[in-house]
Amino acid sequence: MTRDDLFNTNATIVATLVDGCARHCPQAMICIISNPVNSTIPITSEVMKKHGVYNPNKIFGVTTLDIVRANTFVAELKGLDPARVNVPVVGGHAGITIIPLISQCTPKVEFPADQLSALTGRIQEAGTEVVKAKAGAGSATLSMAYAGARFTFSLLDAMNGKEGVVECSFVRSEETECKYFSTPLLLGKNGIEKNLGLGKLSAFEEKLVADAMTELKGSIKKGEDFVANMK
Repeated sequence: MTRDDLFNTNATIVATLVDGCARHCPQAMICIISNPVNSTIPITSEVMKKHGVYNPNKIFGVTTLDIVRANTFVAELKGLDPARVNVPVVGGHAGITIIPLISQCTPKVEFPADQLSALTGRIQEAGTEVVKAKAGAGSATLSMAYAGARFTFSLLDAMNGKEGVVECSFVRSEETECKYFSTPLLLGKNGIEKNLGLGKLSAFEEKLVADAMTELKGSIKKGEDFVANMK
């Protein structure tokens, strides 16, 4: 399936589920992992707005799989334990909108320009790599489940009072010219406690952010338009 095929199938499903949440559990934290996340999060927001129960601090696009992949690929290249590597991944959750901030990785790592470019491309296209490896038998499932569980446990920990819980997520944002953007978020009892923003970017990463804008804005608008035209 292309992401357009995915949109046509999943947009209706997400809108229907969120409509149910708006009616029956409007205060719930809503974590959306259904692709294309760049469009399904705007859909979620617009449906909640229609019901007058919109709270941007409680709607999350789960992009954790990008972080898990970035951590794994960096760890492999540097001979590190992936559980101890943390690469923030910002932007969106598709192709060139996936922006790994390797300059902000902990522990600090460095790569020559050509390797950095190839690594970034591999993180952006990892979903396609899995689809090709499965040769038509599906897409990423186990890693997706793992990523969804990780984000959900983090959010539950924060809701239960644990302090200092930070995860990246695609949310309503004022950090860039895009209405929605993924950045590291401090999570708390009420959802987003604080948006930690982009931090200091390298010149390479600044260009990645600039290059992602057009596609990201288009995907966001597509989600918003879907709800506007819903019967």
